[in-house]
Amino acid sequence: MRELEYPFDGELILKKSKKLRRALIESRTDFLEKRIAVLGGSTTHDIIRILELFLLNQGIRPVFYESEYAQYWQDVMFDNPQLCAFMPDLIFIHTSNRNIAAYPSIRDQEEQVEALLSEQYGHFQVMWEKIASAYRCPVIQNNFEYPFYRLFGNQDQVYLQGRSRFINRLNDLFYRYALEHENFYIHDINYLSASYGLDRWADPAYWHMYKYASCMQAVPVFAFNLSNMIKAVFGRNKKGLSLDLDNTLWGGIVGDDGPENLEIGQETSMGQVFAEFQAYVKAQKDIGVMLTVNSKNEEENALAGLTHPDGVLKPEDFVLIKANWEPKSKNLEETAAELNILPESFVFVDDNPAEREIVKSQVPGAAVPEIGTPEQYIRVLDHSGFFEVTSLSEDDRKRNEMYQANAERKRQQAAFGDYREYLLSLEMQAQIKPFEPMVMARVAQLTNKSNQFNLTTRRYTQGEIETFAANDRYVTRYGRLSDKFGDNGVVSVVIGRKGSMEDREVYRQNKLPEGDTGRDVLHLELWLMSCRVLKRDMECAMMDSVVEACRSCGIGTVMGYYYPTAKNAMVKDFYQKMGFEKTEETDTGVTIWRYSIPDQYEKKNTVMAVGSID
Repeated sequence: MRELEYPFDGELILKKSKKLRRALIESRTDFLEKRIAVLGGSTTHDIIRILELFLLNQGIRPVFYESEYAQYWQDVMFDNPQLCAFMPDLIFIHTSNRNIAAYPSIRDQEEQVEALLSEQYGHFQVMWEKIASAYRCPVIQNNFEYPFYRLFGNQDQVYLQGRSRFINRLNDLFYRYALEHENFYIHDINYLSASYGLDRWADPAYWHMYKYASCMQAVPVFAFNLSNMIKAVFGRNKKGLSLDLDNTLWGGIVGDDGPENLEIGQETSMGQVFAEFQAYVKAQKDIGVMLTVNSKNEEENALAGLTHPDGVLKPEDFVLIKANWEPKSKNLEETAAELNILPESFVFVDDNPAEREIVKSQVPGAAVPEIGTPEQYIRVLDHSGFFEVTSLSEDDRKRNEMYQANAERKRQQAAFGDYREYLLSLEMQAQIKPFEPMVMARVAQLTNKSNQFNLTTRRYTQGEIETFAANDRYVTRYGRLSDKFGDNGVVSVVIGRKGSMEDREVYRQNKLPEGDTGRDVLHLELWLMSCRVLKRDMECAMMDSVVEACRSCGIGTVMGYYYPTAKNAMVKDFYQKMGFEKTEETDTGVTIWRYSIPDQYEKKNTVMAVGSID
């Protein structure tokens, strides 16, 4: 919804929130539902009201628990029954510098300041530890914004007793905790308040009259930024940039002006603007954002522009380059198909409003920001939060290289007449193991991001993944795949629950059994695979590992479940291909499959070497 895309009109959102909410709910049915507990150190009602709008716009339908005013700490530490029964998927702790109970006084010595700092930090740390043990769900915690006045003026950051310095040191302790604890994230209201304008943000009237941590007008900015974090935690980030060239990555039209006359580099002020934007885009690549070109150009001219000596981006920085005279909407869809991802995974960046409008109307779900003038490109993309970082794995850092290697594989495939011979030529090696600590974050990320090859599309937090790994009622497997072109990282996940045959009645309703109902059947609650290794037979190796796991614990029957969504039709007949027998199909398209493990099981994988399973 355009009204909720950055840059937005916050006043309009506040005034028309009911109308916007109604339109959002009526616009789609495939929401991801999540229970979000908001524990506030100040008034939170309007934050929740506006946060819901942004989450709905990002495909998440939230159900909220809201603490009483300033009861954030008590709700956790004293086990509020309502919060316990709510069973949150995520907890957001909305505190601000108004919730710092004590600051150093001008007479305090270093020892007293250190003790006070430890006391204030301990107040929060003990709460976080309680959440980790009691709820095992992601936590988003505000840091602290600067105070609205400085007792020591410009020396407030220098003196130990300065409030600004105290807040900085307290924030640093929060950051260290976040680095050392997975599933814990910082919501940076210190940056938000500075970006918005601290004098406006911290207007004391709103605190004293309504107990708002910020002025009312800042609530949409706050809620939008928070929604970007929440959608990232639940795997709703975008994956790639689809970039125009002329007047987007450089000034001028390369086909008309020639590469030598483009504005890029340090010679002119506008050339510096475009060089800075290219540097920003290249940095996105380093955090795992896929870069692609989508330009109306002759390919020769496009490459000439990308090899400009003063340019920051080079042809090798892009996974795919589409420079032709086809509609850009078609180019984007073909790019997505070639990379085995959905078109909605892209952010389309183009200076031309007509091209933006065409892509927006022809490629539903793709983000098409109103990027403004070149000086605004970075701000618009950055503030939009398309690629909000909650964790940064080695797989994320290597994503562009992985997809470039896939392009090499496709080129090699064209040289083979026999597909199996092609697969053998890749010299693939798989490693399949039960979940272990080093991959928990990546496994959770995959469960929240994989949509196409995903039989049940269940979404799990890292805490839930850790629970499955520690519970002998579950069989867990993750698969890594590498070949002569490179390492694809963790690409497949299977979670099976030991139970009885009667459990299938519960699964038929897309629910989960309660308690330990038996141990003679394995019910596959999740089976997914990354789109970047489709058609590589990794699923065959995973099937072999599931059978081996069942045999090791005396299970002879495996039950598989397919729950149809708008995005996973490609795996509708997956279980049939794996040798399962369909036992039921409901009116809603849910199918139930049964596999009886034969005494003489013939392995399905014949094209890759598989490491031993621990």
